[in-house]
Amino acid sequence: MLINLRKTNSPPATGNALADALGRPLRDIRISLTDHCNLRCTNCMTKEAFGPDHAFLPNNRLLSFAEIATLAGALANLGLRKVKLTGGEPLTRPGLAKLVSLLTATLPTVEINLITNGILLAPLAASLRAAGLHRVTISLDSLDPEKFAAIIGRPGQLPKVLAGIAAAEAAGFSPVKINMVVIRGVNDDQVIPMADHFRRPGTILRFIEYMDVGTLNGWQRKAVVPSAEILARLRTRAELYPVDPAYRGETASRYRYADGSGEIGFISSVTQPFCGDCSRLRLSADGKLFTCLFSHHGLDIRPALASGGDELGRTLADLWRRRDDQYSAKRATAPGRDKIEMFYIGG
Repeated sequence: MLINLRKTNSPPATGNALADALGRPLRDIRISLTDHCNLRCTNCMTKEAFGPDHAFLPNNRLLSFAEIATLAGALANLGLRKVKLTGGEPLTRPGLAKLVSLLTATLPTVEINLITNGILLAPLAASLRAAGLHRVTISLDSLDPEKFAAIIGRPGQLPKVLAGIAAAEAAGFSPVKINMVVIRGVNDDQVIPMADHFRRPGTILRFIEYMDVGTLNGWQRKAVVPSAEILARLRTRAELYPVDPAYRGETASRYRYADGSGEIGFISSVTQPFCGDCSRLRLSADGKLFTCLFSHHGLDIRPALASGGDELGRTLADLWRRRDDQYSAKRATAPGRDKIEMFYIGG
């Protein structure tokens, strides 16, 4: 039996909010700071496709921190409320705390978040918090050292990730979100251990259905573990009750433990697509804007950035008004579509 994890359908955008062709407001942007990553995960940047001679974007092609802040400021004028800094692995970009300080100083009403694999986080968590970073999300797909090493393509990294999580908590980030991509036959046996380990206030474990992002990860529908199945497993061990969405476009369906011991979430892009409420843009490290995680091309925003002022605002507004993406909702009728790789535009 299908369990409906999405409790409500939000109404269309109203009033003066900038809306796309399907009535969805512009609220969020994922900003990729680099295409470089220090891991070779099997569901993203595989070591077979991205070996030691792979050429990443040179520094002179990356948007500067000033350009990123200018773009975010223009989007804030159009309704932007949240920025998520991503990659690749964003912590490989030097001076990240400076960017956070710049964004929080110039955009005081915009929430600034970070998603990271956590390996470099421990020594940086306190400085990022001091710079004004609001939230941090850490990717972790297993607590078994050997299984984790096989997934990320690098041995000996699990202690560094756990240290990064502990450092984020110690720095005062709350909640700290943990993202687990669940793949059948790979790490679905880790669902219960992960849930037990992170069952505590101030930490939210989110289970993510394995998605067909990009074209290089060998995605197959049979490898998807539906969120409803995971929820059913967890309910054999604990009582969970649903929580209403905190805002329109929230990607995760949230549940709390009845005994108050914590919260979990489900991101169900495959079995229960949430395209109808998607409010996100994505920016690549070299300045291309994508209107969907599953896009195959983006708009080069550098010319409009160079022009600045009204030209930048008009370009951004026109891009959003024409947006009609809903790939996940139409996945079954769009097989074989070329899609940009996730490491290039972030998750």
